[in-house]
Amino acid sequence: MPPRFTNPWPEPRRGLREVWHWKSGMAGRSVAVFPEATAPAPRVGLTRGKLHEMPESGWRVTWLGHASFLLSGCGLHVLVDPVFSDYCSPLRWRGFKRHVGPPCGVGDLPPLAAVLLTHGHYDHCDLPTLRQLGKEVPLIVPAGHAGWLGRRGFRQVTELDWWARKWLGGEVRVTATPARHFSARGPWDRNRSHWCGWAISGCGTNLWHSGDTGYMPGFREIGQRLGPVDFGMISIGAYEPRWFMEPLHLNPAEAVLAFQETGCRQAVGMHWGTFTLGDEPLGEPPLLLAAALREAQLPPGCFTTGAVGQQWQVGAITSA
Repeated sequence: MPPRFTNPWPEPRRGLREVWHWKSGMAGRSVAVFPEATAPAPRVGLTRGKLHEMPESGWRVTWLGHASFLLSGCGLHVLVDPVFSDYCSPLRWRGFKRHVGPPCGVGDLPPLAAVLLTHGHYDHCDLPTLRQLGKEVPLIVPAGHAGWLGRRGFRQVTELDWWARKWLGGEVRVTATPARHFSARGPWDRNRSHWCGWAISGCGTNLWHSGDTGYMPGFREIGQRLGPVDFGMISIGAYEPRWFMEPLHLNPAEAVLAFQETGCRQAVGMHWGTFTLGDEPLGEPPLLLAAALREAQLPPGCFTTGAVGQQWQVGAITSA
């Protein structure tokens, strides 16, 4: 039997009993701050040329929706948590239906140096998408996933523990970073695989994808060991009801703390506006993020949200 993974910080358990209390309304209902903000994230389409083009310096970061990103730099293309399916669930439940489509098709993507997966939840590890990418695609995953993926035919799977790193080619390396979360694909495999964020470094530029995470002391350590971060991709959605989601997902105010503690120069909010995973309205996270930045006396442009399909050019922190 594979080992069970745990978070190194004390936390309440979130199991089927708590899910029942949430969904049945026994624990009370969440009250939205912006109940009118029901629209999903905006979307702009992407051409193959936009996707395949390599920046002359630094990195180009492309949001593909939810937690999915294409990172292009140093002559390499790296894909993080690709989900192109219409549902992020083993069943076609209304609550897990995609509200805004991807900006491109899987076949439009450029050749990939690697696919990084943060954990095995359906909204981050989408088997139909991975199969479309091909069973020879190099996958880099947290500990505990290699056997499961290998049994499904994937032939190039590398597992990394927290803080372990792998070189992708040239000067590009990826490092698994701590996250506060859990894993499960079904009722019997809870925490049999690990979870993480990813730091990607190369060409004088540091990128960081938070993965799914609640607020944790580990953010400061990420900044100290791997920062400063030129560009962060930080989760800001699926935070309500707070009594249930607090150990699992950042709310926008906590995302601002993560931004500060990891030493981010710039960041974009992700994990919102695509699937309905929490009780908050789809479009509320960007509004609360803007309020949290004002409260922290930070300029709104340092931590933004964008459209699905939007691209950001990222240079090194030492550049002008």
